[in-house]
Parts: sequence; structure tokens; C-alpha cells
Amino acid sequence: MVYFCSMLSKSDRTRQFIIEKAAPLFNRQGYAATSLSDLTAATGLAKGGIYGNFSSKDEIAAEAFEYAMNKVREAIRFKMNQHTGAQGKLLAILDFYHNYSSDPLIDGGCPLLNTATEADDHLPFLRERANRIMKEMLGVLEQLVAKGKAEGDFRKEVDEAAEAAFLFAAIEGGIMMSRLRGNPRLLNQVLDMLRERINGYRKNRPARSRNKK
Repeated sequence: MVYFCSMLSKSDRTRQFIIEKAAPLFNRQGYAATSLSDLTAATGLAKGGIYGNFSSKDEIAAEAFEYAMNKVREAIRFKMNQHTGAQGKLLAILDFYHNYSSDPLIDGGCPLLNTATEADDHLPFLRERANRIMKEMLGVLEQLVAKGKAEGDFRKEVDEAAEAAFLFAAIEGGIMMSRLRGNPRLLNQVLDMLRERINGYRKNRPARSRNKK
């Protein structure tokens, strides 16, 4: 990371610095409530220092969202890479979200949930990005269920598209409920139920018979 940063130009480093400081602001406060003064306070830069690197608040918000989601992607991928089988990878995703409502990766909670909620009607440039990320995450879940079926670990009748949608909706809904109620256990209870559901994908393998001598 240090080597990579050293290769960036001064303007690129400044852009990256602004994005890193802006990401938790937008995630915690939302697009509408985040002002230029908030950005200058967080970065220590003057207005010209910010808008000399970005054309608008929209551009900063878009880049901040992408940055936040890249951090989430990397953390989930790290968890998943510790497992080889589809079931282990699916359970690793649930492990990532354990206590997520009270201890999120980016201050303010789930950037996808926050952005999708605020951008639904009046921020199409953010809505489009949130929709793309949602499709990407659904695709990962779908592929993992399909992988389990192809490897013979999951039952053939498990519908990967339906299960992916259910898992995604349950996780995001659990985060929303936990944050709204201020109770991390609500999300963790949802995750426990999803673990049971994923374990239920497995085939019922016949017990090995022992040869009597």
C-alpha cells in the first residue's frame, strides 16, 4: 500500500485523501446532510483544495461510495478466501456481518443500505451505483449456491437465484432492524437462522455401512 501510494501523483494522493475522509461522512450523515463545510473540516482543506480536485459534490459522493464498497468487498473476500467449499464461503459472508450493526467496517453502517435508501427517488447517479453493487452481491451469492450444487454438496432442487435474493434481503433487513432498534442481537439472530438455512442446502448423505467380520 505504501509503495502504491508513492507511485501516485500529488493530485491523485489528494483526491484519495479527500475520498477516504468523505466516505464515512456521507455514509453516516447522508448526501443531503453533508455540506462543503463538513468536507473542509474533515480534510483540513479549503474549498478550493476540494473543488480543485473534484468537479462537484456529486462526484465526491460517488467516489466515496465506491471507496466504501471496495473496502467491504475486500473484507468479505478475505473472509471467503479462508475457505474452499461453497458452504464455507457462504458461512464466511455471514461471519463478516456478525455484529455489523454496532461495529461496521465504515462508520455509519452499511454503505449500500444507506445509499440505496437515500438515493431511491432523487439521486439517480447514486441509485445506479447502488443497484449495480446489489446485482454484483446477488451474483456472488448465486454463484456460490450454484458451485455447491455443481460440486455435489448442495441439493439440486435448491434455487440459487431465489436463495441469493433471500440471503441478501435478510442480511440487509437485519442490519436495518438492528440499527433502528439499537440492538445488534437482532441482526445476529437473523444470521444464525441463515446459517441453519445454508446448512439445510446440503445433501442428506447416507451413513457409511460397516462390514461385519
